[in-house]
Amino acid sequence: MLRQDTDRINSKNQGITSNEEISPPASANFDIQQELNHLEDIIVYSPRIPFSGRLFVDEDQFLDQLDFIRLNLPTAFAEAEQIIRQKEDILMQAEQYAQDIIEAAEQRAMQILDEIGIVRQAKQEAEALRSQVQSECESAQEQTIAEIEKLRRQTQQEVEEMRRQAIAECEAIENDADEYADSVLQNLEHHLSDMLRVIQNGRQHLQRDAQPPIS
Repeated sequence: MLRQDTDRINSKNQGITSNEEISPPASANFDIQQELNHLEDIIVYSPRIPFSGRLFVDEDQFLDQLDFIRLNLPTAFAEAEQIIRQKEDILMQAEQYAQDIIEAAEQRAMQILDEIGIVRQAKQEAEALRSQVQSECESAQEQTIAEIEKLRRQTQQEVEEMRRQAIAECEAIENDADEYADSVLQNLEHHLSDMLRVIQNGRQHLQRDAQPPIS
């Protein structure tokens, strides 16, 4: 679920400096791989819990970075869709340009071939050329859209897997921290119990010394 800590997110997007490393604001240069590397650095460079092999991760910094990536993914997807639309426009323009060339060629061919009596043959050849160009344009368009869609799905799957792994690691670290705290409290309880026994023995000894001797 998306965290509602908008103050931290707005501070990150406005470039406000702090002790934590701040990611760049969302823009056309948003790099999902770079932000995932930053997320990994937060874990790798976190301090270790004493007497254990576990890490103590700054939860706020980690979740802020995770929110930043999640908030910028729709922008990255929108940019990918914009690229698809631009490619479609380019393909349409190319197709129109090819169509214009074909029509001009047909007109010229008709003018020349009409003089030698083979107008029908020229029309057939022009139609075949137009069909070939149109087929190639459609094939290129379908291939481009398929590749972009495949890349989008792959990126989404990688981000989701990364999020699941990060949450699992945070839960594991939190459990280990609870176990460590319980161990410390248990040792303290043993020490206090020993001290209490010493105090009780001392009081009993003083009470026996204070009793008058039996005559």
